[in-house]
Amino acid sequence: MDETWLCHYDPETKQQSMEWRHSDSRRPKKFRVQKSAGKVLVSIFCDQDGILLIEYLPKGQTINAEYYSSLLVQLKDILKVKRRGKFAKGVLFLHYNAPAHRALATQKKLTYVGFQDLDYPPCSADLASSDYHLFPGLKKQLKGRLFSSDADVIAAVEIRLDGQPPEFLF
Repeated sequence: MDETWLCHYDPETKQQSMEWRHSDSRRPKKFRVQKSAGKVLVSIFCDQDGILLIEYLPKGQTINAEYYSSLLVQLKDILKVKRRGKFAKGVLFLHYNAPAHRALATQKKLTYVGFQDLDYPPCSADLASSDYHLFPGLKKQLKGRLFSSDADVIAAVEIRLDGQPPEFLF
């Protein structure tokens, strides 16, 4: 499980917008462009066989133990359908040491849904493959595009991730 913010507009980098010019010509004026205020938090649950669940945080909602626990129940239902044989063998679940992940209510929900929580090493660097492959590729695809609403961002993400092979994640 991992999550990231996706902006309605993320400007292209200066490197991407560089242009050829004569050495005597003046540099073009660049105005500082800021990221838009609109953004969507996407949570992606996956295993070695591909993406299981993509969930978008509703406006005005924060990730707390109650919200995260509801995602765990959704994930259990999806695992029963998509990974029937594997679910019966047990689920090893790895997530970060975020407060919502470590809350007592979340720990109880993990036990209730039958997931075995793997301890995330406290001094470990955040070395999830999604931070190096999945999210940078997704953000690169969206960079420089202007979306008018959360629904437009979500549609672009769904198009990008739909039908990707498991190797795409790692």
